Amino acid sequence: MGNDVLAGQKQFHLRISKEDIGEYIILAGDPGRIPQIAERFENSKEISYNREFRVYTGYLCGQKISAVSTGIGGPSAAIAVEEAVKCGAHTFIRVGTSGGMALQVLSGDLVIATAAVRGDGTSKEYLPHDYPAVANFAVIEALKQSAQKLSEDEDGKRFHVGVIQSKDSFYGELEPETMPMEKVLDDNWNAYLRCGCLISEMECATIFSVGIARNVRMGAVLTAIWNVERAKRGLSNQNYLDNNRAIDCAIEAMKTLISNQ
Repeated sequence: MGNDVLAGQKQFHLRISKEDIGEYIILAGDPGRIPQIAERFENSKEISYNREFRVYTGYLCGQKISAVSTGIGGPSAAIAVEEAVKCGAHTFIRVGTSGGMALQVLSGDLVIATAAVRGDGTSKEYLPHDYPAVANFAVIEALKQSAQKLSEDEDGKRFHVGVIQSKDSFYGELEPETMPMEKVLDDNWNAYLRCGCLISEMECATIFSVGIARNVRMGAVLTAIWNVERAKRGLSNQNYLDNNRAIDCAIEAMKTLISNQ
């Protein structure tokens, strides 16, 4: 599929053109989460819904802003970011869920990613193997300021800032003993733990890498919905499925980024 196929038309997957979206984008994996995010916008409306890609656009602080779903994993997330960038977007925040790794990350806590371990496959087609997938500092700082206002020093209400892991296999994390690559998965996981990795998820390494390659700003705030290591040790570890605080964190961070433009 050459560039001429898409010339003058809507983007092939998102089914959008430049006038349909804002320069500021909140990303979520789940299409069902997009209306929930767009409720925080002014005058929001659905623009398109194709496959796993759903787009709503509205206004925040007088600035046009969009919420876009990416589906699960790196390949579809890269498509969503690429097509949004082609339509003029320059600042992205991913809102998502994750599994805790570090014992101090409790269910309900927020994690702001400074960088992501590149355990995905897609980023390898964007960056050299030894180049890190890092978030944009201005976006990290805006998210940190927002999280400080929304957090308390109580279990499940704290926030953390640091390196996270991205991977392609959900069940490789949950059931490594069932995989032919069990030893590699376990060895890598234990190494990441020793390095202080906070959580595991499936999209950040890819979107950070696309952001670096396309020279746009990326950041992410994730809700820890459980903690794999706490479960292994029989520690308190209740499932937590409410992502509203992470969404509010992203919205407030976007307000800061818009006001500082």
